[in-house]
Amino acid sequence: MTEHPHTELDTHVARLVAFFENLTPASLDQLNQFYTPGAYFKDPFNEVRGLAEVHGIFSHMYEALRQPRFVVTDRIAQGDQCFLTWNFEFYFKGFDKATPQTIRGGSHIKFTADGLVDFHRDYWDAAEELYEKLPLLGGLMRWLKKRAQQ
Repeated sequence: MTEHPHTELDTHVARLVAFFENLTPASLDQLNQFYTPGAYFKDPFNEVRGLAEVHGIFSHMYEALRQPRFVVTDRIAQGDQCFLTWNFEFYFKGFDKATPQTIRGGSHIKFTADGLVDFHRDYWDAAEELYEKLPLLGGLMRWLKKRAQQ
C-alpha cells in the first residue's frame, strides 16, 4: 500500500471531522474556528448563508432530537475541498423515543486558503432516511415506494 504525503488539506479535514464527531451544544460556540463568517450551508431542509444561520441549524438539531451525533465513515480530499460520508445517529424526541435512528449521507466541503469552511452542502435522501421513519407519513412513503417499484 502506498502512503500519501500528509497535506495541509488533510489537516483541515481532520480538524473538521474531529469537530463534528465530538459536537455538543457547548462546542457550537467554536463554529467560528471552522467556518467563515459568510459560509454557505445547504441540506434537504435548509439553505443559508452566514455563521449565525449555520449555528442556528445545528442548535435546532439539539432542540429537535435526542443524542444526535455524526460518525464520519470515509473522506476524499483534493485541492481545496473534500467529500465526507457519514452516519447521523439520533433518537426522536416526540415519538418512538426508544429506537435508535440513522441517516446516511455525505457532505461536500470547500475550504478557504486559511482552512475555514466557506461551502458546506449535505446530501441525503430525506424520503428514505427520514420520512419513511415517521408515523403516518412513513406508511404513505413506503406504499409509494412499493408502487413505484412495480
